[in-house]
Amino acid sequence: MNLSVDDKDTSLADLDRLAQIAQDVVARARRSGASAADAAASIDTGLAVGVRLGEVETVERTRDRAVSVTVYFGQRKGSATTADLDPASIGQTVEHACAIARHTEPDPANGLADPALLASTIPDLDLWHPWDLTPAQAIALGVEIEAAGRAQDARISNSDGASVQSGGSLTAYANSDGFIGCERATHHSVSVALIAEDDAGMQRDYWYDSVRRAADFASPSSIGIKAAQRTLARLGAQRLSTRQCPVLFAPEAARSLIGHFLSAASGGALYRRASFLVDQLGQRLFPPWLQLVERPHIPRGLGSTAFDAEGVATRDSDLVRDGVLARYILGSYSARKLGLQSTGNAGGVQNIVLEPGADDLPALLRRMGSGLLVTELMGQGVSLITGDYSRGASGFWVEQGELAYPVEEITIAGNLRDMYANLVAVGSDVDPRSHILTGSLLLERMTIAGE
Repeated sequence: MNLSVDDKDTSLADLDRLAQIAQDVVARARRSGASAADAAASIDTGLAVGVRLGEVETVERTRDRAVSVTVYFGQRKGSATTADLDPASIGQTVEHACAIARHTEPDPANGLADPALLASTIPDLDLWHPWDLTPAQAIALGVEIEAAGRAQDARISNSDGASVQSGGSLTAYANSDGFIGCERATHHSVSVALIAEDDAGMQRDYWYDSVRRAADFASPSSIGIKAAQRTLARLGAQRLSTRQCPVLFAPEAARSLIGHFLSAASGGALYRRASFLVDQLGQRLFPPWLQLVERPHIPRGLGSTAFDAEGVATRDSDLVRDGVLARYILGSYSARKLGLQSTGNAGGVQNIVLEPGADDLPALLRRMGSGLLVTELMGQGVSLITGDYSRGASGFWVEQGELAYPVEEITIAGNLRDMYANLVAVGSDVDPRSHILTGSLLLERMTIAGE
């Protein structure tokens, strides 16, 4: 695996150019009559390679550019975007945004972020690690990962392929209150999906890694081997009879439970009253031992950023403290709609950390005794309005704290409010491959619909 840094890195010069473009767009909007404006200019580059059964399937290079502008004529708002950085095209984009604003209805919640909340310093979060990866090297890496998995067992009969992706993004944001902020970040990932077969049928599973810096990858062979182990473990999967029992979500599945909470606590759902968390600020939703914190400045974190999409400074902040909902997730617009203040979340959340417990996955299995370990979820059966939860699942039935046999084609159901309140434990086995950092989650009881 070639982990060298790109010696032809022009990112700082490109960032300077993007910053100048963003500032020029804001100035042009003000000359066109806008009372306020902001603009973002970006360049995204990437290499993506796919291989299957040792042969190349896809090789794709991307270089996408964009300039977006939002203008305000009082409380009227207009936005437009272009992928052409030519000054004439940018000028037309500004004109289109202004024309839209002049024909929209005023909205008292419209406007730039509060200048007092804008980032005054931009810390180095160690997000920029370009990978000097050629297509030939990416192909060789994908072949190596897939081959390591296929070599583990004769029952690995096929493959859905391996992928290798490397990319970087440069973004500059400026507004008419004088803010200018620039960030650059890289993101690299590798994955493989394998198919195993025995007399009972075929099963598929996968594994992957996702990092800011290629040197932080697990070894290529370990990714293939892990995918093979997961795939082989699924052979002979059974269905369960309908029952109620404890359920343990493995970390890669547990992330989605936290994700549903984040969606329900987001301003857009709240001011539309389309969330079961409306009017729940300050209420206990989780057990009193649970802490959920946003930490946007983790070095090389997959969700790290110094400022949000409006330039508002990000900072460490409790979402849930001692089980109580401490705040909502707000940008400037949703905050004004709710009569609150932006929490620096325009554009979404940053690194969300569920403080881990002391038990690893084997200890949690022993603590559960008998129940269901969920390793994969399917479907979208979640209502943020009511909290009703129903999703397809697969995983393993557990007896006396040990994996007994794999299960598939089941549905797990409950209500998110009850599920959160009845959490029993959070594992120490935190999965770092996401901006939502959580270990396994043990729930007291859910309904399983099977045979």
